[in-house]
Amino acid sequence: MFEKILIANRGEIACRIIKTARKKGIKTVAVYSRADASARHVRLADEAYEIGAAEAADSYLNGSKIIAIARKSGASAIHPGYGFLSENEEFAKACEEAEIRFIGPTADAISLMGLKDQAKKAMEEAGVPVVPGYDGDDQDAVFLSDKADEIGYPLLIKAVAGGGGKGMRLVENRSQFSSALSSAKREAKAAFGNDRVLLEKYIRRARHIEVQIFADMVGNAVYLHERDCSLQRRHQKIIEEAPAPDLSDDMRFEIGETATRAAKAIKYRGAGTIEFIVDVENGLKDAPFYFMEMNTRLQVEHPVTEMITGLDLVEWQLRVAAGERLPLKQDDIKLNGHAFEARLYAEDPGNNFLPQTGTLHHFTCPAPDLNFRLDSGIDQGDEISIYYDPMIAKLVVWGQNRSEALRHMRQVIKNTAIAGVKTNLEFLYHVFMNKAFSVADFDTGFIEKHRAELTRRFDEMPVPVLVLAALSELMPHMEGKDVWDWSDGWQLNHSLKVNLTFTANNKSHEVGVTYLKDGFEISVSDRPYKVKLLKKEQDDFSILIDGRKISGKVIMQKQDFTVFCDGKVAYLHHYIPGADKQNDQATSGTVVTPMPGKVSNILVADGADVEEGEPLVILEAMKMEHTIKAPRKGIVCFNDLTLEMQVSDGEVLFRIAESDDDG
Repeated sequence: MFEKILIANRGEIACRIIKTARKKGIKTVAVYSRADASARHVRLADEAYEIGAAEAADSYLNGSKIIAIARKSGASAIHPGYGFLSENEEFAKACEEAEIRFIGPTADAISLMGLKDQAKKAMEEAGVPVVPGYDGDDQDAVFLSDKADEIGYPLLIKAVAGGGGKGMRLVENRSQFSSALSSAKREAKAAFGNDRVLLEKYIRRARHIEVQIFADMVGNAVYLHERDCSLQRRHQKIIEEAPAPDLSDDMRFEIGETATRAAKAIKYRGAGTIEFIVDVENGLKDAPFYFMEMNTRLQVEHPVTEMITGLDLVEWQLRVAAGERLPLKQDDIKLNGHAFEARLYAEDPGNNFLPQTGTLHHFTCPAPDLNFRLDSGIDQGDEISIYYDPMIAKLVVWGQNRSEALRHMRQVIKNTAIAGVKTNLEFLYHVFMNKAFSVADFDTGFIEKHRAELTRRFDEMPVPVLVLAALSELMPHMEGKDVWDWSDGWQLNHSLKVNLTFTANNKSHEVGVTYLKDGFEISVSDRPYKVKLLKKEQDDFSILIDGRKISGKVIMQKQDFTVFCDGKVAYLHHYIPGADKQNDQATSGTVVTPMPGKVSNILVADGADVEEGEPLVILEAMKMEHTIKAPRKGIVCFNDLTLEMQVSDGEVLFRIAESDDDG
């Protein structure tokens, strides 16, 4: 076994690898960009070395520098985690040439499965069914359009070197094909340095079921059961579970054996995942399944497999890379219970899942136990950077069966609190409370189908949320910890009324609080409620509202409040007249950046006449493209905006002036 390994990654996966290495008595070496100098994986590792600037190309993708640090530190192996260099055959080859063991498959296997067109051909030769489509060399746009007509719509355009939904576009009809092709190629080029694509028939009602496989250096291969990863947005997995619900034992055996056959056919080594698309148009029973792609690395969702098998997949990786045989044979790998993983992201589901940046002022969740596991590379006080994936953590639960696991996850989400950035926490709660999902009635279109209810914002701000925010604001005064010069002359120990104004989602909410002898009378929208404070411990409240018990948590950051109550998450601002700057709304044609990023494309000329909703700028941020559209009809003025320009949050991108014919 290795004495010391270098981890060529960051975030939660680096922390995850460190955990197993420490358990096995293996020393760890972390590498970090300048943006990650104080990151959690750096704090946990035995040694750490800076490798470059914040941009991944200057740091985590700098293979030669990482290998040089491995030599300098005395590490005999490199674990690539997932993403970055984990599926880079040149890096794997360079490790072997430097006599440093790459903890993963051979460079040849990565190369073969790294390009989707080659992978499909290899699987066909191994007798594995593949999705109908085109994966040839001709990349002429007209030729591809003709091929798309032959395949039929809807179809998927997929980057051959892609992954994580990048360089992938769903095309519903011929009129969308040209722009979708250009966008997919551009994104693929930026993400992978390769803009080649393939076309696949889009299966309208599908389940995404993948099989975890493992192989050693002497030809043994096993499967560690399957995971269902159908709940996705933008082709990016967000909730995974194992095993796949309602899968028959016969189909579980068939899909597992097919995955093992595929691994043996390419002489695979280490951990890998064979991903299948299952056509459930006529139900899951005896449904046809097709090879989609192989991930030649550890998956983000590997914890659910560990929960149902009781195995440590990182330990298996280390043992196989060190030349050991697989620890277990196929018949020895048992399936026990059910597990879910929910990916907790810094993003705004109410605004098309736009990634968020900022500092985590607060981050708490239940204590890990046998039924709950938290995988995170971020602690309270850490920064969510523009440079990397916005995932904060993975919430993983286990239960004796799916129903029990669902209940565990609901409780975990309700008792998790994050403040400082908007997150998808409430969105996740809505998913796990959804009746269709609860009975496993879902497919890959589930989130889009239920999007309105899963991402709904409050039509009316819930009364408990406003009551909790008001009490949180006033507690320092009641406890004598703070004294303000209130405009209404409020003083301690007087039953006077305090009026508070909270704003959220461009709406104002007036709350009146009257101090009573045995509690409060709090009015919301002119309706009074009798409120009694039962208990307060730090940020946690237990109150009665008209006799109904309510529990919640309120995180305050100056005048901003994040309120957690019964699965709901609300972001409020306490508006104080004279203390808040008034925003001039007169410039309604001004468009600012929704987040920091890079201008990857400008779609129209400066001074052009544009229509409302017309795409004008492509902004690249957090490894995804975001299309910025015209807010109204008029003449566009880009000022000094240029291609490849880095823009900060809130910076003006362009203005739309009224055209002469607008009257």
